[in-house]
Amino acid sequence: MKQREKITETCIEWLWDVLFPRRCPVCDRALRFRKEFICPSCLEKVRFIQSPACMKCGKGLAEEEEYCQDCGRKKHLYVQGAAVFEYSSVASSIYRFKYGGRQEYAMFFGSCMASVLGARMKYWRVQALIPVPIHPSRKRKRGYNQAQLLAEVISRQTGIPVRNDIIARRRKTVPQKELDEKQRQNNLKKAFKILRNDVKLDTIVIIDDIYTTGSTIDAMTTTLHTAGISKVYFAALAIGNGL
Repeated sequence: MKQREKITETCIEWLWDVLFPRRCPVCDRALRFRKEFICPSCLEKVRFIQSPACMKCGKGLAEEEEYCQDCGRKKHLYVQGAAVFEYSSVASSIYRFKYGGRQEYAMFFGSCMASVLGARMKYWRVQALIPVPIHPSRKRKRGYNQAQLLAEVISRQTGIPVRNDIIARRRKTVPQKELDEKQRQNNLKKAFKILRNDVKLDTIVIIDDIYTTGSTIDAMTTTLHTAGISKVYFAALAIGNGL
């Protein structure tokens, strides 16, 4: 009986691979085996954040310094953050993940975040993962929230729960990539709202796909502080070069 079930399971996996092949997040080609998440050769093309890194936002630094230029001149409201990849090495992949319907990339990306940042989250004593929310109209158009997908994979591999019932996007904002730093700050004023009055959390980590200047994380931190969450960290899939 067990052998028959195993054969059936193998046939189903084969059929699934034929009809819905998993794609490499770098080259976007169909992978040969469903257990793979990335082509071995493509893994060499992505660049992980290396030391030295900014002690505040986690951006990679060219020299041994405590803070990047951005964090050295600007006071961020979050406690600390970290990222996995240098943005330029995964920019096209994140674009497909975010706008091209490639939800399957979340398994590889989320697993990398859990593997690289999981121990740090436990060191931070994180009680919950909060993905950056998107406006309902944008979610309907896109079909999903990429930060939510990442958070779900991280949660399964770290045991830290995902909370979607705490904060929401109040209004639809202009994409941050189209704005300069000052415009980003104004764009996010009152962009988020707390959904409940009985938030019994002290320490959370915001999950996002890209960190650039930190305007989104700071705006969310401001709102989360009003709910009594005193320690806000962030974990991003990729991080830019900053200012």
